[in-house]
Amino acid sequence: MSHPLFTPELKIMLGEGNAAGLREFCESLHPATVAEALDDPDLSPEQVWEAISPAPIRTQASVFEYLPPARQVEMAEKARPQVGQLIGKMSHDDRADLLRRLPGRAVEALMRLVDEADRKDIAALGQYGEGTVGALMTTDYAWLPGTLTAAEAVDQLRQQAPDKETIYYIYVLDEAARRPDGSLAPRRLLGVVSLRDLILAPRHTLIRDLMEGEVIALRADEDREAVARVFSRYDLLAVPVVDDRGGLLGIVTHDDVLDVVQAEATEDLQRQAGVGPIEGNYLDAGFGTVWKSRAKWLGVLFVLQMVTINVMAYYERKLEGDPGKAAEDRLAFLIVFIPLCLSVGGNAGSQASTLVTRALALEQIRVSDWVRVFRRELLMAASLAATLGVLSVGRTYFLTPNSVLADLRPGQFWHLIWAVTLAVMGICVTGATVGAMLPLGVRAIGRDPALMSAPLIATLSDVLGIAIYFNIAAFFFL
Repeated sequence: MSHPLFTPELKIMLGEGNAAGLREFCESLHPATVAEALDDPDLSPEQVWEAISPAPIRTQASVFEYLPPARQVEMAEKARPQVGQLIGKMSHDDRADLLRRLPGRAVEALMRLVDEADRKDIAALGQYGEGTVGALMTTDYAWLPGTLTAAEAVDQLRQQAPDKETIYYIYVLDEAARRPDGSLAPRRLLGVVSLRDLILAPRHTLIRDLMEGEVIALRADEDREAVARVFSRYDLLAVPVVDDRGGLLGIVTHDDVLDVVQAEATEDLQRQAGVGPIEGNYLDAGFGTVWKSRAKWLGVLFVLQMVTINVMAYYERKLEGDPGKAAEDRLAFLIVFIPLCLSVGGNAGSQASTLVTRALALEQIRVSDWVRVFRRELLMAASLAATLGVLSVGRTYFLTPNSVLADLRPGQFWHLIWAVTLAVMGICVTGATVGAMLPLGVRAIGRDPALMSAPLIATLSDVLGIAIYFNIAAFFFL
């Protein structure tokens, strides 16, 4: 989405060929604001390059990192030599993400434009699968040996700082070791010291005496959701990523965690709405991709709703016990209350499903807690059902339309009240317990509990609700 204030100004400078103005524009504003101004569909990739080219290469790289992924890919394919220059200045994790999105031929062409050290770093980060901790980490971290004094460490840190993504945490590493094949293994992580502790420490204190030896770390092959849990639990700004022997592979910083939290929350919401996860922005996603994702779930729900028709047809024949108008009238006033009863099951099921799914995501409950969850949800559903039962009695007694009352035989009014009330209570209990148990069942087989989406719970509640409602109605009216 383009910036309402800066995008028109930017277009004017592009039209005038004002290189000095473009340079000032890129350097004076935050890179994210510049990228927002450049994110306009009327601007071609060539014009975007023209806008950032007058700025220093580091500024260009910073702006490029804030551009939407689709725009980055488009620009990289149009101007490979310029991207090759930017890659050396980009954040290590951001450039690895860019190359994952590019076609193979474009990656090969770009890799020939970067130096050997950057190629090795990109290859190391590129080996980790999408959605893992390794795919989020950067190798751009500050480290020191434990034998330095605090004063020596500050002097060395000054030299590292300009090229590091963050220096608030400084990782203490041991001497490099060689693997059996002769290559150097990652230095083993001994501890971590914060910049605050380093600055406040006496000048001659050794780093190994300042460091915290118990370090919270992650494995590169863990799911990215583990990162969000660790950051939330320990309130960290960065977390180291280690291999099997404790060698430091990289770090994950807090800004990447925010992206993970947003992506995971978006994915869960999409699943709960009955839409498979859609990559990228809503308007940027391909029409065919969105259609396939939505049509798949709508098709499944449509087929399941057909069962509702079959159940209704079965009970229609069952309730037509008396020939003639009496049977038709009986069906007519019973059908009026179907939407009221079924909405209860869908709503109660969606509430329970959302609560349990979120509790699973936050690790507040486990599959092994299913008995406690079932007992709690059953008691909660019974309490809610009692509340709705009272409301149902009042609603049916005072607000039943006269057209429905006219179809009732003498003495059947209280039958109707009890039929609707008991059906509402039964459907509420059933919907809530089904909504709570299905996510646990899905997690037990190793799948995402968000798959038990609200529309699916509502559809299952409809099928079960129809059976409950007409069984209770048959008891009172046959």
